[in-house]
Amino acid sequence: MAEFDFDGVVIEWRGPAPYAYVALPDWVADEVAVLARAVTYGWGMIPVQAQIGDTTWTTSLFPKDGGYLLPIKVAVQRAESIGIGSAVAVTVSVLGL
Repeated sequence: MAEFDFDGVVIEWRGPAPYAYVALPDWVADEVAVLARAVTYGWGMIPVQAQIGDTTWTTSLFPKDGGYLLPIKVAVQRAESIGIGSAVAVTVSVLGL
């Protein structure tokens, strides 16, 4: 399993649904891109386990503009008091390796 720790700022992107996301820093996105072929299940989606604070969840990274976005579920936002513009420390583990 590949694991990455990074800091980011929560943004809103109105793609398929209005959600809160954290953009992976370029250095993490580059590493994930190397692993993508081995783990993607279609459309460039990358299965991951993510953690912010004490909350861990399973989701998928979305490819966007040459990088990746990590969706932050509403339950995670509530549990960790996260809003748009919040600075967060994130751990992402790529699943399926």
